[in-house]
Amino acid sequence: MNAIRSNTASKAEMPLAGADSFGVEHGKAQEVIDWMNDHAKKNGQKFQAKTSGYTMQTTKFGIFEMISWSGDWSVARNIMQKASGKTRSKVIESGYHEKRDLLSAMFGSSSEFGKVYSNGKLVGQIETVKKSGKWISKTESFA
Repeated sequence: MNAIRSNTASKAEMPLAGADSFGVEHGKAQEVIDWMNDHAKKNGQKFQAKTSGYTMQTTKFGIFEMISWSGDWSVARNIMQKASGKTRSKVIESGYHEKRDLLSAMFGSSSEFGKVYSNGKLVGQIETVKKSGKWISKTESFA
């Protein structure tokens, strides 16, 4: 009987996903983070965000305060889009990767792609790279 119980872990015991490559418009990070955390809690969703303590400058979209989060990927993506509209702010919803072969993925530079939303609407795409532990903008384009 004990062996059966140990093999049937509940979803609550599974490790949560997380990322540190999402961004929120400079000056609005705490308002947006508070809204996202409150929204997730009210709706019983697994999501918790906090500031990462640095900013990322973009040429086309302005300055973003970088945030880290833990929870479910689908919830995080959904909450970022909603937060952009509800708080009338720009956000970067990142974490997309280019499909590559195993060797280039292991030894190549680590790029992430993201979507930039303003007031809940998709306005552009961004490619970021990690340098000295911080994300920086590599390329940007309007949608």
